[in-house]
Amino acid sequence: MSQQDIRIGERLVGAGHRPYLIAEMSGNHNQSLERALEIVDAAAQAGADAIKLQTYTAQTMTLDCRKPGFVIEDPKSLWAGRQLYELYDEAHTPWEWHAPIMARAASHGLHCFSSPFDETAVDFLETLGVPAYKIASFEMTDLPLIARVARTGKPMIISTGMASVAEIDDAVRCAREAGATQIVLLKCTSTYPATPENTNILTIPHMRQTFGCPVGLSDHTMGCGVSVASVALGAVLIEKHFTLRRADGGVDSAFSMEPEEFRLLRTESERAWLSVGEVRYGGTQAEEKSRAFRRSLYVAEDMLAGEVFTPRNLRAVRPGFGLPPKFLASLMGQRIARDAERGTPCTWDLLVPRED
Repeated sequence: MSQQDIRIGERLVGAGHRPYLIAEMSGNHNQSLERALEIVDAAAQAGADAIKLQTYTAQTMTLDCRKPGFVIEDPKSLWAGRQLYELYDEAHTPWEWHAPIMARAASHGLHCFSSPFDETAVDFLETLGVPAYKIASFEMTDLPLIARVARTGKPMIISTGMASVAEIDDAVRCAREAGATQIVLLKCTSTYPATPENTNILTIPHMRQTFGCPVGLSDHTMGCGVSVASVALGAVLIEKHFTLRRADGGVDSAFSMEPEEFRLLRTESERAWLSVGEVRYGGTQAEEKSRAFRRSLYVAEDMLAGEVFTPRNLRAVRPGFGLPPKFLASLMGQRIARDAERGTPCTWDLLVPRED
């Protein structure tokens, strides 16, 4: 376990391990426990490492109020015109569902943890023995909540969203001062869905260097392209909203992945991770046989000892067992030391030594 690794259950998360994939259920259960359990099954089959819940009630999240700010007024929002209280009441995962969902996840060897939105949610999740906690991007400025989670001693995944460098620093310092030793930061764009051009994944290596934490991506874009690209920049963890079928509707369904898409994410993110490797020039051992396909210098006509090399009888061709083509011009006019048949690789010992 390196200094930058964290451990969730028995799984190490870090640069030396394939990307850890979280399927975010959010409110895509559509207020059906049966559907929630189906989502767990599908996430496991699609290759997720974890299923993530959100633990809150409408009452702990907001006020039952229709004053300005308590109703979403942005006409471009997926939730335009919705009252916050009603939206959270619809989207929340009933607390009595948590235990059966976690049991179903465990039956698949899948981790299950949650984003708590207040201290009562942390207290509740502790009774269930969750292996880690996620701080949602909109809560990452809630330092009392971060401190409460940090005191559990569990790994913390903190989504940064719109946070400035100073706000991220506040959150990381707060977590560490409260006892957290395993922190993963997530680059996140707080639009739903997000667009690739607003994702700025080049922030990932900068964030890792600035805060000394492994960094992942909470990805709200469509498809898996952005997530796969993030792995090449060092993302160790990817979180995507997950649903059975977008056509079924639900509060987050429009920007959620379906099982086949998540399965592709698992395959391609692992390929991206394997491809990063190290800074290296020259051939690898796996490429050694391919040297035969380089061009090199070969005798192109039968030659007798003492004859002069010309463009007709010495050519750069495949395979690559003769001298490199860069010597072609310098060999013109030199003499061959012995008889050679067409197809003989030109090597230094084939030349008559020049007299100085």
